[in-house]
Amino acid sequence: MISTKGRYAMRVMCDLAEQEQSGPVTLKDISERQGISKKYLEIIVRDLVHSGLVTGQSGKGGGYRLCRNPEDYTAYEILEATEGPLAPVACLIPNAQPCPRENECRTLPLWKEYDQLTRSFFQSKKLSDLIRR
Repeated sequence: MISTKGRYAMRVMCDLAEQEQSGPVTLKDISERQGISKKYLEIIVRDLVHSGLVTGQSGKGGGYRLCRNPEDYTAYEILEATEGPLAPVACLIPNAQPCPRENECRTLPLWKEYDQLTRSFFQSKKLSDLIRR
């Protein structure tokens, strides 16, 4: 399940994409438009900056902006930046310890297929698709 943090991150990225011509966007402005507390936005934006999806500028005239064009972002990378690995089971998380039951696990193919479907779906959705009306 995608948490509130992941859902709000998608909204923040849409907001930044829609405001990209206006220059850096303040958290206060995002908070007012999106109805998300500024305190919670600070946590979300920190993850987005750490992941290299947005850049911040402090001081007068500062704020946040996208690092790339909206069509260059996938929903998958935005969610992964705030949710962490989106794998449905621990054994499919990148760099996970090998599962001792991997060779005899009857359910592993199910989880692998589900993981691939989810990954493909979210990777096919671009930020630019989300902001089109």
